[in-house]
Amino acid sequence: MYNMSVAGMMNSMIPITRFNKGEATKIFEEVELSGTKIVVKNNKPACVLVSPSQYEKLMEMISDYMLVVEAEKRVADSKPEDNISHEEMLAELGISREELNKIDVEIE
Repeated sequence: MYNMSVAGMMNSMIPITRFNKGEATKIFEEVELSGTKIVVKNNKPACVLVSPSQYEKLMEMISDYMLVVEAEKRVADSKPEDNISHEEMLAELGISREELNKIDVEIE
């Protein structure tokens, strides 16, 4: 979907009349296989159909992007005097390095 060719885009276009002809089930099956269909009405894109898995990927990408933007903003706005060392943070939270090393963390 991200680097779709002209031929791929043409193949993903479907006229809205297919819905009027009762082909919704078939169209939804095509979306599940291809991930995306562009519904055309009066020779103009009217909407884009995406599979639930494709939608989830897109929403995750947007969320990740928003987190990166926020992180970059925080880094740009931070001042060195606002930061504390790792050791100071552990002391402030009352956690020893040994306790921290015992914790099993799984990162996706």
